[in-house]
Amino acid sequence: MKVAIITDSAANLLPEYILKHKNLFIVPLTIMIDGKSYRDQTEISADQVYAKLDTSTVTSSLPSMGDLDQLLHRLKEEGYTDIIAINLSSGLSGTYNAFRLLFQEHQEIHIAHYDSKTLGGGLGYIVEYAVELVDAGKSVDDIVPLLQQLRFHDSLAMYTINTLKHLRKGGRIGKVEGTIGDILHIKPVITVNDEGVYVTLGKAFGLNRSLLTMKHLFIDKFGDDLMDFTVHYGSDRPKAVELAEMMKRELNVRELTVSPLTPVLGIHTGPEMFAYIGRRVIL
Repeated sequence: MKVAIITDSAANLLPEYILKHKNLFIVPLTIMIDGKSYRDQTEISADQVYAKLDTSTVTSSLPSMGDLDQLLHRLKEEGYTDIIAINLSSGLSGTYNAFRLLFQEHQEIHIAHYDSKTLGGGLGYIVEYAVELVDAGKSVDDIVPLLQQLRFHDSLAMYTINTLKHLRKGGRIGKVEGTIGDILHIKPVITVNDEGVYVTLGKAFGLNRSLLTMKHLFIDKFGDDLMDFTVHYGSDRPKAVELAEMMKRELNVRELTVSPLTPVLGIHTGPEMFAYIGRRVIL
C-alpha cells in the first residue's frame, strides 16, 4: 500500500513542511483580481492581495480541476494505491464538492475523502495528523475516525478581525453577528462550528479585548494538556510573534508556529486579523 495525502491551499501549511513530506500534495485555490486568475501561494503574495482589496474586484475561486486531474494521473503513474483527500469546509467553499465529482472519474484508485469542516491552521493540523498516521503505518480506513476525533474533540481554531466588510463582500459572513460592530468598535471572535460555517464565539470592545477572550477560551479548552499552537496573521508579524510568545507562557506548548494567513483566505479577513489554532498532542 502506497498512500498519498492531498489537500488544498486553505490548509495554510508552511512551504518547508510541504517540501519535507514527499507523499503530501497541495492543490492551490484560485484568486481572481479584476478577472485575472492566480494560483494561491504560488502566483501571488498576501501583500499583493491586500493592496488590491479596496481598489479592485478580488474574489476567491475553486482550484483548477485540471491541476487536480493531472495530479491524480501522476499519482497513479507513481504507484500510489490509496489517497486521503482532506478539504476545507464544504460549508465555506465548493472545493470539497468539486473534488468529489472529479474523484468519481478515478475509481481505479482508492480515495478516502474527508470534509474537514474547518480551514486555515485547523485544516492544516488535520492534514499533518494524517501524514503522521500514514507514516506510522495506519490503514486508510483507521485514519478517518482519528481525524474526526482531532477535528471535533482535540482541536480549536478561532480568529478576530478589525472589520467585517471583507467577510460580507465575499459572502462568507455565515452566522457571524455584529452588523453594527464596525461602528461601535466591537470585534467578533469567530470560529467554524460543527456544520462547517462561521459563527461568533464572543464579542469584545476593541481588538485587544477580543484577543484576551480568545486566550481564555484556549485555556479553558486545553488547560495543562500538551499541545501544538499556531498564530496566523494578516500583515502584522511582530504583533503575531508577541501574541505567540504570550500564549506559550499560558499553555503547555510543544510546537509553536507563527505563519501568515494564506492569501486566498486573507481576501475574506483583510490584513488586520489574528487567528489562534491549537491541537492536543496525542502520544
